[in-house]
Amino acid sequence: MVKLEGLSEELQKILDADMDHVGPRRIAREAFKHIQLSIDHLLFKMPTDGLKMAESYEVNSRGLEIFSKSWLPEKGSPKAVICFCHGYGDTCTFFFEGVARKLASSGYGVFAMDYPGFGLSEGLHGYIPNFDIMVGDVIEHYSKVKENPNLEKLPSFLFGQSMGGAVALKVHMRQPDSWNGAVLVAPMCKIADDMVPPWILTQILSGMAKLLPKQKLVPHKDLAELAFKVVKNREQTAYNVIAYKHNPRLGTALELLSTTKEIEQQLDKVSLPLLILHGKEDRVTDCSVSKALYEKSSSSDKKLNLYDDAYHSLLEGEPDDMILRVFADIISWLDDHC
Repeated sequence: MVKLEGLSEELQKILDADMDHVGPRRIAREAFKHIQLSIDHLLFKMPTDGLKMAESYEVNSRGLEIFSKSWLPEKGSPKAVICFCHGYGDTCTFFFEGVARKLASSGYGVFAMDYPGFGLSEGLHGYIPNFDIMVGDVIEHYSKVKENPNLEKLPSFLFGQSMGGAVALKVHMRQPDSWNGAVLVAPMCKIADDMVPPWILTQILSGMAKLLPKQKLVPHKDLAELAFKVVKNREQTAYNVIAYKHNPRLGTALELLSTTKEIEQQLDKVSLPLLILHGKEDRVTDCSVSKALYEKSSSSDKKLNLYDDAYHSLLEGEPDDMILRVFADIISWLDDHC
């Protein structure tokens, strides 16, 4: 149960609600939205002057209501379209709010969605019954974004963080000629060995997953502690009240393991321009596989940035100077590819 200091009884009750289904998550987001935006973190201080932002809910072809948000420069046409794929313990309405503002202030049109079962989208919280079907939901949503008459002639880029890096790579493999490039921040091409249960336990859990896929039975380490270097920033993750924070569901864990194995075996099929960014001290996703992606991908236009002493959450969990350095590297690369 999450406890935040200084909350009224009413807010604590909202926080304590069962968020397996989307209704309580949406109530919690509305109740905490203004608290989140006042957090003392570099990302929440990104200016909104000159930006137009919009949120929407749309029912997709599978009948699920998907939440999405956009950030666009107020004047003129954006330089390009950036489509964001968020990580496993994340949503597109918390730290990414600041990331998107920074990118939009630099002239880009930024679009984000919560996957089914995550954030403000419908679906059982934190449950991925089939990774490929989820990738299909992402393709469906961003294909509609790119068909907008005001955007269809612009370059388009995938932007994937952590598990979102795996989503972005799978999107590219299914749409090899549809994107002008991808920015991958600590991509989940392989889960770090320390994060995976011992072999025998993995075998037992895999067997149980066939019978009880929705059960929250997979032992896990504190992701925030592993991913966030700055303690103050780590503590602020508690305010992402609609992020999934329980033990992983059996079916979800199995999907993540099989997806990373599949991607690891298909790195040579990655052919689009790539910017890969990874902290050398990342203990959540394996930095060595980012190196392998750089070496094995068939792209002739690729760049790998490895950051000394940096953890997993390069844009959220590091000291401000490192966050700004990573931003500068991303914006410089995007500018060169527009």
